[in-house]
Amino acid sequence: MPRAGWPGRFVCVCVSRLLSVTGTSYDGAVQGIRARGVEWDIDPALDRMRDLADILGSPQRMYPVIHVTGTNGKSSTARMIEALLRERGLRVGLYTSPELHTMRERISVDGEPVSAERFAELYDDVLPLAEMIDARHGVKVSFFEMLTAMAFAAFADAPVDVAVVEVGMGGGWDATNVADGAVAVVTPVGLDHTRWLGSSVEEIATEKSGIIKPGSVAVLAQQPLEAAEVLLRRATEVGATVAREGIEFGVLQRELAVGGQQVRLQGLHGVYDDVFLPLFGEHQAGNAVCALAAVEAFAGGRPTGESDTYSDQLDPELVRGAFARVVSPGRLEVVRTGPTVLVDAAHNPAGMAASVGAITEEFGFTRLVGVIAAMADKDVAGLIEELEPVLDELIVTRNSSPRSMPAQDLAAVARDVFGEDRVHLTPRLDDAIDQAIALADESGAEFAGAGVLITGSVTTAGDARLLMRVGQ
Repeated sequence: MPRAGWPGRFVCVCVSRLLSVTGTSYDGAVQGIRARGVEWDIDPALDRMRDLADILGSPQRMYPVIHVTGTNGKSSTARMIEALLRERGLRVGLYTSPELHTMRERISVDGEPVSAERFAELYDDVLPLAEMIDARHGVKVSFFEMLTAMAFAAFADAPVDVAVVEVGMGGGWDATNVADGAVAVVTPVGLDHTRWLGSSVEEIATEKSGIIKPGSVAVLAQQPLEAAEVLLRRATEVGATVAREGIEFGVLQRELAVGGQQVRLQGLHGVYDDVFLPLFGEHQAGNAVCALAAVEAFAGGRPTGESDTYSDQLDPELVRGAFARVVSPGRLEVVRTGPTVLVDAAHNPAGMAASVGAITEEFGFTRLVGVIAAMADKDVAGLIEELEPVLDELIVTRNSSPRSMPAQDLAAVARDVFGEDRVHLTPRLDDAIDQAIALADESGAEFAGAGVLITGSVTTAGDARLLMRVGQ
C-alpha cells in the first residue's frame, strides 16, 4: 500500500532512471562511491545531504526511524534492535557502518544485506541526482552521503515498516541526521574521532545529542556524568522523553553461560527473565537492555492506572527468541577453537577496556597472545595499555586500510608498554595470525588454556575473518 510521500519518491526514481546510464555492476558502483573520496575525509555539514534527500523525494520520511549513536556499541545495539523488531513480525531496514567485508553489508532489509544487483540499481538511481547536487554545491556528495541516500531509498522502495539507522560519526551533522528518529538511542559516549567531534567527552556528547529530536524518546545508556548532563539538557530543550539505563531500565542480573550469558532485564514495560544472550561481556548486556528499551519505546504503551505495569509489555517469549538468535560479527567472536581465536573490532581505549573485561571474566586463558593492527589516527597507546595486563605476548602488524599505522611505528608504541621481549613485528596480517597461533601453543599443552586475540579496528576484524574463512 502506498505510504505518505510515496508519489514523490516514485517520480524521483523515474526521473533518476531517465537521466542515468543504467547497468552499473556492483564493483562499478563500489568504485564510483570510493571515487567520491575516502570515508574518513569529513565535511561536517548537512546541506548537501538535505538537498539530495529532497530531490530523492525525502525517502527517510516514509517510515519511522530508530536512530542510534554513541562511541561504542552502536552496531551491536542496532543489530539487537533489528532482531527484536523482526521477531515482532515487522519488516526492518538496517543501516550500519563500516562493513566487515563488502559494502552492501551496510544496507540490510529483512535481515539480509541487499544483493549485489540491488546495490548497483540503488547506485544508478541515486547517481544522477547526486551529480546535480555536486554541481549545485561545487563540492561532491561524499562517500558516506551517497551510501546513506542509497539506504534511505532502499528502505522506502522495499517498503520497510521501520528503519534502524546507525550514525556514521557524531550525530548532529552526520548524514543520517536528515531523518528524525522517533526513538534516539545513545550508547556509551567516550573519546574517539576527536579531530572532528571535539577533545572532551562533553563536546563529543554535544555533537551526538543532535539526533535527539522534538517529541522523540531518548534511550540513554549509562554515561559519564559530563555526557549525561549534555544529553539530558538536549532532551529537555527539545521536549523529548528520557529513558535512562540504571533508572528507568537496566540489567538486573547476569550470569556466565556456555556461549554467552544469561540475563534478567528490566525494561520500560516489564521484567524479562531467563534471557540467553549469545554474546560476551557486561557491555553486551548493557547493549541488549538499551535495545530492549528502544523497542519498547517504539511500541509505545501507557501505565495501567497507578501501578508500574504497562498495557503492552513485549511478549517475553518473543524477547527471549530474538536475543537467543542475535549475532554481532567481529565483536569478541570465536572464529576457531584449538586454540581459541577471538576476533574483536575494538578501536578505542574504552571499547578495548570493555573487551578486556569480558575476556578476563568469561575466558579462562592461561596463555593469551594478541595480534593488533590499528589506524594511525586512533589513540594507539591507549589501546595497547588496555591490552597489556591480559596478553603474554603481542604481535604488531597492519591491516588492509591505507589508514593503518605502519607496523614499525606500532611496534615502537607497543615496546614502550610491553617491553622489547614481549613484542613481535610481523608486517603481514596472515603471517601474524599464524605466528600467534604457534606462540599460543608454545607450552606444547595441546592448546589447553591458550588463546589468540586479533583486534585493533573493524578493518582488522574483517580482514581476520576473511583470512580465517569465517562465514564462507
